Amino acid sequence: MAAQLSIFSESVPIVPKFPSTRYQGSKQKFVNWIWNCIKDIPFHSVLDAFGGTGCVSFRLKQEGKRVIYNDILSFNHIIGKAIIENKGVFLEDDEVTALLKKHDLIIYPNFIEKTFKDIYFTDDENKWLDIVVTNIRNMNNIYKQAIAYFALFQSCIIKRPYNLFHRKNLYVRLQDVDRSFGNKKTWDTSFETHFRKFVDEANNAVFDNGQNCSSMNLNVFDIEPDYDFVYIDTPYLNECGVGVDYADFYHFLSGIVDYENWYSLIDYNSKHLRLFREPNEWNKADSIHLAFEKLFMKFRNSVMAISYRSNGIPSIKELVVILERLGKKVEIHQSGEMKYVLSTKHSNEILIVAR
Repeated sequence: MAAQLSIFSESVPIVPKFPSTRYQGSKQKFVNWIWNCIKDIPFHSVLDAFGGTGCVSFRLKQEGKRVIYNDILSFNHIIGKAIIENKGVFLEDDEVTALLKKHDLIIYPNFIEKTFKDIYFTDDENKWLDIVVTNIRNMNNIYKQAIAYFALFQSCIIKRPYNLFHRKNLYVRLQDVDRSFGNKKTWDTSFETHFRKFVDEANNAVFDNGQNCSSMNLNVFDIEPDYDFVYIDTPYLNECGVGVDYADFYHFLSGIVDYENWYSLIDYNSKHLRLFREPNEWNKADSIHLAFEKLFMKFRNSVMAISYRSNGIPSIKELVVILERLGKKVEIHQSGEMKYVLSTKHSNEILIVAR
């Protein structure tokens, strides 16, 4: 009987699971719907051009596709390395323990502690971050390092009001008042506890689908257009012309990745010490139309699927016109109504498929 149980347990496959995330604009709740919209289209290689959390890439990896994840933000690129490109490297418990303590032979800087006092985290938390970031930077294996960074990013996000770094608002966490939002227990849970949890989640997401998946860190217009299928989920601009600036929302994570040069990247005139802003055609109503035209032209030889919202700029009709001018046959898929976090309006999630 024992032998039979052993044989049975060894035959049960471990099902990889996408980690939890609180990233603004995540498509995690829509990934199965997106797959159902495109599953009958024949394709092998797929570019996830604005990869974000990586949830769509992960779903396509589960379907055996050769996935190329891309994101212009360096911390997202590292997430792509951890859970999309990574085929079978895990971060072990003893390695995690080593990351979370000081080592005698390492001289630890205190950049976060001295620079971000009273902005995002407490003094003790800032000291902890300086130590752990330094230990992660000293790792040799790029995939173990990517998992460690992933866990650190998620730990930083989960301890932030609104899960963002757009304001100097540590006081929101610390004041003793009745709250209508947030989770004070989560905010007060130690970085170490969160970190270990997110390492486990990242480890559980690692698997080999038999393809050479990869993660890139490029401007989308610098990518060679050689893919069967391209999934597009650009930053969103609503009908009022207000966009989502992911670089500003998560600048602290970008700083962590470029820790050595962080001091020179900060706009010290901003209260929350964001990084200097760079031009972004996806966040402006006067440039986003041309950006879509350039994008669709670039990938005109691929099947394209564009995640969008019913009240976006440009309008869905305008996007369809651009695609049809390129000779594409366009299908519009519409999900049920969905209210987005931090939004007072309802909009429908749309998938535009252009063949």
